[in-house]
Amino acid sequence: MPDQNSLPQGVNKIRIITSVLKTALKLWLRAQVSQVSQMEVDIKASDRQLLSGCVPWVAIFADHAVYQGLHITQIKLAAENIQINIGQVLKGQPLQLLHIVPVVGDLTIEEEQLNASLSSELLSAALNDLLVKLLPEYCPKSKPVIWQKISLDNQIIKLNAIVASTGEQIPLEINFSLNLLSGQELQLSQIKVTENAIAILESSDSYNFHLGSDVDLEELTVIPNKLVCRGRVNVNP
Repeated sequence: MPDQNSLPQGVNKIRIITSVLKTALKLWLRAQVSQVSQMEVDIKASDRQLLSGCVPWVAIFADHAVYQGLHITQIKLAAENIQINIGQVLKGQPLQLLHIVPVVGDLTIEEEQLNASLSSELLSAALNDLLVKLLPEYCPKSKPVIWQKISLDNQIIKLNAIVASTGEQIPLEINFSLNLLSGQELQLSQIKVTENAIAILESSDSYNFHLGSDVDLEELTVIPNKLVCRGRVNVNP
């Protein structure tokens, strides 16, 4: 193999540029999470592909990452055919995606990390939407809710919260079975809601929640102390 110093100057320049581009891409991926204990990024792309703004394949492995306030125990992701704004990056501008990128992979959240995520806007908003769907009169604007704990069992989820009503703090508990109905739809069943240890809702009906067209799940498993998810999500520019 020829020594790098003996390569033509143009080849050396290209390799320096592509090395900078790979570093910029890794830094951009790292910046998508606010915290992470360990993260590995594997990029497969030739010099020519990188210089054209195309990244054929990227894999990401991360432990204990925080994304928009969500604490995630482990992430394994892969994406193909990523198009980036190569011209602007070479001029020192921030890296951006030019097209939607389908990302496939596995995600694991342990119960401890899920509870650490209760203050995140994404999770609290989803829980508030769930509460309003089950009990429309429990609108957060009229009855503020403080989510306190999430417990995981075999396809069973238990939520504990405090409802502030007329100066009182009332304990609220929601139990339900969670199953994946289709790639884009979750189903809640065997629902029981208690307020101050008094049952206010026991339903044998099922409630379906649509996840949106950017999601296509293959697996959503709830086991004691852990939630496992596998599938695809579209990352929009």
